Amino acid sequence: MAANAAAGAGEGRNEGPVYALNLFDLADNDEYLAYSRRSAREVAAHGGRVVALGRFWESVTGDVAPRQVMVLVEWDSRAAFDSYRDDPALADLHPHREDGTSGYVWHLFDRLDDLRGLLLR
Repeated sequence: MAANAAAGAGEGRNEGPVYALNLFDLADNDEYLAYSRRSAREVAAHGGRVVALGRFWESVTGDVAPRQVMVLVEWDSRAAFDSYRDDPALADLHPHREDGTSGYVWHLFDRLDDLRGLLLR
């Protein structure tokens, strides 16, 4: 997995839920279609559910290059996310996502009830 933006971010976090923010541009429609036909079922089988899908509308502020598509997935836990990503039975599925997209950003976030956990350190 890519290096975390903040030192120590995400270490030892196996409790859930975990949110995976996916931002990407579509590359090869046939490849991404092959991924999307099967991915929803596999995500659910591994403890995930799609919370939101979106098409890029406008960049208001920030330094992240805009992507065409946003998918937000809630996973039961980090272990559930890892089980989806690392399942050998899905080795043929993930290349469709990789080949069918470009500029892929895949970030994990903890669930927070409010910001006190971040502000009161």
